[in-house]
Amino acid sequence: MRTLTLLAIPIFSAHLWADACVDLQYKLDVLLPAGTTVTLSRTIPAGAYTAPGNGKQAPPNFSDLPAFCRVAVTLKPTSDSDIKMEVWMPIANWNGKLEGNGNGGWTGSINPATLAAGLRRNYATAMTDTGHEGGSGSFALGHPEKLIDFGYRATHAMTVDAKEIIKAFYGREPGVSYFNGCSAGGKQGLTEAQLFPADYNGIIAGAPGNNWTHMMAQIVWVAQAVHKSDASYIPPAKYPAIHQAALAACDATDGLKDGLIEDPTKCKFDPKTIQCKRKDDADWCLTATQVEAARKIYEPLLNPRTKQQIYPGFEPGSELGWGQLVAGPTPTTFATDLFKYVVFKNPDWDYKTLNFDSDIELADTTDNGVNNATDPNLTDYFGRGGKLLQYHGWADQLIAPLNSPEYYMSVEKAVGDSAKVNASYRLFMVPGMSHCQGGEGPSNFDMLTALEQWVEQGKAPDRILASHMTSGKVDRTRPLCPYPQVAVYNGKGSIDDAQNFTCKLR
Repeated sequence: MRTLTLLAIPIFSAHLWADACVDLQYKLDVLLPAGTTVTLSRTIPAGAYTAPGNGKQAPPNFSDLPAFCRVAVTLKPTSDSDIKMEVWMPIANWNGKLEGNGNGGWTGSINPATLAAGLRRNYATAMTDTGHEGGSGSFALGHPEKLIDFGYRATHAMTVDAKEIIKAFYGREPGVSYFNGCSAGGKQGLTEAQLFPADYNGIIAGAPGNNWTHMMAQIVWVAQAVHKSDASYIPPAKYPAIHQAALAACDATDGLKDGLIEDPTKCKFDPKTIQCKRKDDADWCLTATQVEAARKIYEPLLNPRTKQQIYPGFEPGSELGWGQLVAGPTPTTFATDLFKYVVFKNPDWDYKTLNFDSDIELADTTDNGVNNATDPNLTDYFGRGGKLLQYHGWADQLIAPLNSPEYYMSVEKAVGDSAKVNASYRLFMVPGMSHCQGGEGPSNFDMLTALEQWVEQGKAPDRILASHMTSGKVDRTRPLCPYPQVAVYNGKGSIDDAQNFTCKLR
């Protein structure tokens, strides 16, 4: 068993560390690469940090934060780059580690709440805006270098510079480095493992959008299906009826009727079972046209010429979230932005014109590995002792859940040794969880602690405790099991208590 020992951190008085933060800028001006500018190096007293609100809701409460050194940096690896990053370092009780953090969607921002979460755990924590502002992909139009920054360069540069900043402040580099991200952040994590295996000792990749071009194509496929005509659109008022029908068909396939679908791939659900019997429409049934639209949401996207799968479909159990992201009244710009600003370079491009043969080939060629992170050969990362934890909700309504098992199996095939893969890489599928969090299933869990124990103590995660909360109170716990195992009820005790379940193959 490999145990990683963290070095003891020298103890200095808090005011000396505070002074060191103020003086840090002068050190970094010499240490950091050319084209890098330190824009802020300031000590933030305990409980004193505040973040502006967005006008719609009050800013988060940061009154519990310890004193920390806040460093902001601008990186310009190319003449068209403008990457912002921040590193927050605790003045006292640093745990000797770095947590790099991922982003979501096309988002260009540094989230204080994300940095604060790491700081509360005594991490030195870092985040980048990936080289642009806002949540649109429009920044990429006419700016290929900015697209590369977004795709992989900003995260890697953030990691390299964060280690230098930490070394300059504490006198040594972090003993262990972790990356933590979901959605596009999960893609960033897999990109790090594939392209920069020396950056992190452990990576958490949640619901990764790593097959970027194909994922966007599948979302457009759904948009075309539900907007084929006015009659194809499925109003949100009908989602509960579809969801209940899916549960009726699939809930008990795992031997336990508990309102959750443990593994949706083990059941068959046809929305035709709730097709309206009469010509009049109602919220509890689907018209024949709506049935066809719903079927396409569940179906994998296939190349119309070769019949090869482009991307898997959504799973039974995801229905309550359809309107939020993939099947709403208008197509989500999260997907259409790729084709507008990157592939066709035409802001007026019409999503209904997408050709799922030639246009997908064009998208892959245009991407050329900038955003797609599908390389299954993780031998270099595993060879350095790197550990990868991946998770994905079975009820994800944005990134089709089967994308994760399919990538996991591709890694097994590429490495050629399932035992070797299992020693370094584990995937946890989460029943009833929506995109990255929330949903009807237990979706509160601590992946970071599990990763710490694996990397630092050699304790591989055989199960991870997850909980569901209602009105702030835990009302169900379940174990998350390493794929392809699932949680199986032991036959005795409460079905809401994780200790009554065992992880098994079924």
